[in-house]
Amino acid sequence: MEEGITYAPMKEMRIGRYIMIDGIACKVVDIDISSPGKHGSAKMRIVAIGIFDGQKKTFLSPSHAEIEVPVIAKKKAQVVSVEGDNTQLMDLETYEVYSLPIPEELKGKLQSGREVEVLEATGRRALSRVL
Repeated sequence: MEEGITYAPMKEMRIGRYIMIDGIACKVVDIDISSPGKHGSAKMRIVAIGIFDGQKKTFLSPSHAEIEVPVIAKKKAQVVSVEGDNTQLMDLETYEVYSLPIPEELKGKLQSGREVEVLEATGRRALSRVL
């Protein structure tokens, strides 16, 4: 088992949860379930958005199968500075300073001194929201 990844049954997936598709942590935005056929089980089609790259991904699997689920850590950070499309942040627990790209929906909302939430999974970080 890879570090930071657990497994969960497909039938427990709900909109808003996180899954791994092609090695990328994604947030589930849509679920379609087909009814079982004469010789098979129900199939689930999950549409999700990558939390690090924003790309739309689709995953198709039988409902009885298991799927990889990333272990997501939500951390608080303080904005140190904003430089163009990137921001410099300081982790409020470890005081580590690092730089992250600013997502489109947060552009213009960040100022020095503001607290933000950072999602951390599979060794990567993404800015999620302003607190």
